[in-house]
Amino acid sequence: MSSVQPAGRHKSPCQSPWAISVTALRQRLPRTWTFIMRGVVAAMLFAAISFAVAVVVRPPVVGGQLFVPGSRPPRAAVDFSAPLSVEQVAAKVLPSVVTLETKAGDESETGSGIVLTSDGLIMTNSHVVAPIHTAPPDSTSSVVTVSDGRSGEFSVVATDPTNDIAIVRAQGITGLIPVSVGSSVGLRVGQPVAAVGSPLGLQNTVSTGVISALNRPVVTVADADKQLAAFDAIQTDAALNPGSSGGALVDMNGELIGMNSAIASLAGTDGTGIFRSGSIGIGFAIPVDIASRITGELIATGRATHGWLGAELRDDTNNRGARIIGVTDSSPAAAAGLSVGALITKVDDHVVGSANALVAAVRSKAPGARTSLDFVDPAGDHRTVAVTLGTDQGRQ
Repeated sequence: MSSVQPAGRHKSPCQSPWAISVTALRQRLPRTWTFIMRGVVAAMLFAAISFAVAVVVRPPVVGGQLFVPGSRPPRAAVDFSAPLSVEQVAAKVLPSVVTLETKAGDESETGSGIVLTSDGLIMTNSHVVAPIHTAPPDSTSSVVTVSDGRSGEFSVVATDPTNDIAIVRAQGITGLIPVSVGSSVGLRVGQPVAAVGSPLGLQNTVSTGVISALNRPVVTVADADKQLAAFDAIQTDAALNPGSSGGALVDMNGELIGMNSAIASLAGTDGTGIFRSGSIGIGFAIPVDIASRITGELIATGRATHGWLGAELRDDTNNRGARIIGVTDSSPAAAAGLSVGALITKVDDHVVGSANALVAAVRSKAPGARTSLDFVDPAGDHRTVAVTLGTDQGRQ
């Protein structure tokens, strides 16, 4: 799918956005310390002061209490059999999340990563490592810090801006502890979760909450070229702040269910020109099943594939849904009989409220996935068709 416009502004905090459009912004701190942040803007008025609802992508990091000879005595062994307390979850997960710091010129940006293998493969957000590709090589440096305090350089293995996922490799650091990978299938709204990261640079921070919603479409800017990333996210009220992107969202067995990537924040525009934001209890994570498929492809081939429908879309002024304004010849959309003027309202059993929502749903699926689409055809009839998605690789 091509030529999809980002979601617009929402005039009221009571209007639930069907797709969240995110723009890049950074929080500059003393000594040019910067945290990567991204946001969706929605206009609001409170006591004559203008505010914006922003979806902010946070680079998180995790630290734990790994034992290193000569550093401190090991802690007593913890029984990690379910169910776990919050303290046990923290002890299990903290050693598997790292800090990623990128310096480009006079600025420094910090994010997090999740350890995948003991020899140094780490998953993070594409936007966390984007500065490495935008600044001259001789002016950049990249440092990974493990929870036990060890640090070294890291290199970028491959990135997928389309889903905002990247793989990096730690150099010269051994004995890393891989995260315990769970599944995002069968998650329930209201299920307790924990988020691990380094909000505002505060390493080894753990927050708790619940899953607030599932299949929440998020659209964000994944790199300096303003390439859009889109994915169906897990929404949580576990506190996320600048510095949380790339960190772990885990269930209460300490198993990874998502990678923290964005938040919605209130940002005051008080005349200073500074975008201020913080957690308001609305955060977003890329589901681990999506992330696992993408990272597997990135590690194996250096590229990732995504589902492709082959329809040009726009939002509809009067109806929730994605209006088709163009169909590519010989595409999955054409094969399914979708035509210009049709309004797509559902993907499988999930309501589609906008063009971006459909983009997020399709890009979250693998090529070859068979899915159903509910739509209203140009004659006004409600119909359902089965579609086998193609691949977007090599397509604009």
